[in-house]
Amino acid sequence: MFRRLPNTNLSAFLWRLWGESYIAQSIIKLGIPIIIGQLGSIAQQFADTIMVGQYGTTELAAAGFVNNVFNLVIYFILGISYASTPIIGSAFGKKDYKGVAQSLTDSVVVNFLFSLVVVVLLLLLYHNIDILHQPEEIMPVALPYFLIITASMPFLAVFNALKQYSDAVGETKIPMWIMLGANALNIILNWPLIFGLNISFISIAPMGLLGAGIATLISRILSVVALLIAIAKIRKYKELKPSLTTRPNLLGMKRMLFIGFPISVQLGLEACSFNICAIFMGWLGAIPLAAHQVMCTISTLCFQVVYGMGAAASVLVSQFRGVGDWFNVRRTAKTAFRISFTLILMMIGLIYAFRYPLVYCFTTSEEVVAVVMSLIPCFFIYQFGDCMQITFANALRGIEEVSRLMLYAFISYVLVSIPFSYIFAFILHWNAVGVWMGMPFGLTTAGFLFYYEFNKNYKMKSEK
Repeated sequence: MFRRLPNTNLSAFLWRLWGESYIAQSIIKLGIPIIIGQLGSIAQQFADTIMVGQYGTTELAAAGFVNNVFNLVIYFILGISYASTPIIGSAFGKKDYKGVAQSLTDSVVVNFLFSLVVVVLLLLLYHNIDILHQPEEIMPVALPYFLIITASMPFLAVFNALKQYSDAVGETKIPMWIMLGANALNIILNWPLIFGLNISFISIAPMGLLGAGIATLISRILSVVALLIAIAKIRKYKELKPSLTTRPNLLGMKRMLFIGFPISVQLGLEACSFNICAIFMGWLGAIPLAAHQVMCTISTLCFQVVYGMGAAASVLVSQFRGVGDWFNVRRTAKTAFRISFTLILMMIGLIYAFRYPLVYCFTTSEEVVAVVMSLIPCFFIYQFGDCMQITFANALRGIEEVSRLMLYAFISYVLVSIPFSYIFAFILHWNAVGVWMGMPFGLTTAGFLFYYEFNKNYKMKSEK
């Protein structure tokens, strides 16, 4: 299951710091491709924003509105796909390759059907878009883009299912390369589709924001095709892939929904807490809102690092659980937290050292820069809680104990984070800093609750 990486003096010190070296090395080996793939998606989002912004201000505003709606939708869809990791990982750990293949079929069907439900709900929202009270001038641009992104949801859902399958069997590099290729293709297609192209043998009319949506749709379709081809052709998947006669299993599909739905709600509530903070910032004015957007972009870099390590831990935890090795289940979770926190401390040091050049990449406004600088300490403070909540939420996913994630997320984000942000910002008059000071309380509460739930389940199951 594991392959050791070469030791240097530094790496030997880190292995001793983190725990068992073979577990730490395996987490890093699985996690780095996940991080790289996710950072590629961030780069593509940056490129989309820059290109659309160059086309026009109305298009940029419309893109911001639609993307905020879909950020929440994407988290819900992603949560359903996460259910397959512990199921497939457990079967793979036991070398139950037929079970792996069956679970892949169940996962693809569940994710596809769930995406169709999401599409129906989005179409209902499309026909009642006025309830969101957005500026009328952006609607002619926003609505066609909304429809195109809605059409891409089933492809995104199927890709998520295939990617989680690949991650669960320990093959994280193939999805990474496909994601990077799809993101590059999206950026390449953006230019002619947004701004138009007129050369001797081809002519494309400028489509603005609609062109960006078409590029996204094409890249998501081709991502699914590429990963399906990889699973069909690559030798490693030979024993693990379903045959043409494999049919969905109703009990398996129900199991995936039972695991996936609480994860979706947990991710959705966390996303909502950040969206409501953006609303609070908007109440304070355009400059705090702009500073909030800059800080959210910077914080995404740290989030993706921790997410990659957490996702890798979920894979290993599910594999150890499959063979009943509960000692290494706990060791994996703790090692993943130590690795994540070590990496975050390094990133905090780099961000602090280069904070001014980094922020000036996003804005030249001295007022916005001043607000961002006041928010950076809050961002540093909540990294500990963020590491805890991501790591142990993934560990709980790995052992298929997710039923309480919804409750704990509601407590942490709805009852703690949002009220604290409001109190600090508007009652204590800490303004923008107050909005961000609520986040450490919510994320740290979530971290300790998830840690408590993981330890409770570990003790119960390891004593059986």
